[in-house]
Amino acid sequence: MSGVRGLLVVDIQNDFTEGGALGVEGGTQVARDVSAFLAEHHDDYALVIASRDWHDADNDNGGHFATDGEPNFVDTWPVHCVAGTFGAEYHPELDLQHIGVHVKKGRGEPSYSMFEGTTEDGHTVADVLTQHGITEVDVVGIATDHCVRASALDALGVGQKVTILTDLIAAVAPQSGQAALDELAQHGATLHAGN
Repeated sequence: MSGVRGLLVVDIQNDFTEGGALGVEGGTQVARDVSAFLAEHHDDYALVIASRDWHDADNDNGGHFATDGEPNFVDTWPVHCVAGTFGAEYHPELDLQHIGVHVKKGRGEPSYSMFEGTTEDGHTVADVLTQHGITEVDVVGIATDHCVRASALDALGVGQKVTILTDLIAAVAPQSGQAALDELAQHGATLHAGN
């Protein structure tokens, strides 16, 4: 018997797609494909939750931004997804009509997992999943090797059954993307094409 399902849409934002501060190749296509998937499958989910990086403009966000030197792309990054800017907005190809809950993360601190963020009224993703009786989640978005990975690991950590929809994600690099998928599978996630 299957449980109540939710969909986690991770960081499909302008700064993480082509032309953005940390643009990922294939990001725009992910936005389009997730929108098409939602148009066809939104009734399969009790709830769709989407996250965005939403960093403070006036500081280095706990060392997350490399404001005094070159970023190492491990712990420090170029300035990206600053609250209220075009880069922080959802990609325009992402259709928001089926998204029920919006989460912002990284406000003043490093943040990769959507589980580190909160809704406008202060609820965590774990809270929202519990409130809606959701026991299994599908995960889509950007980037496979960073925020998708971290969000999926945290979903597993709170007891969710996790499926990564592998045709609805994009990685910074093929090797690190595959390593992230291998790690998630080892921790119990299912890898499955969404369409």
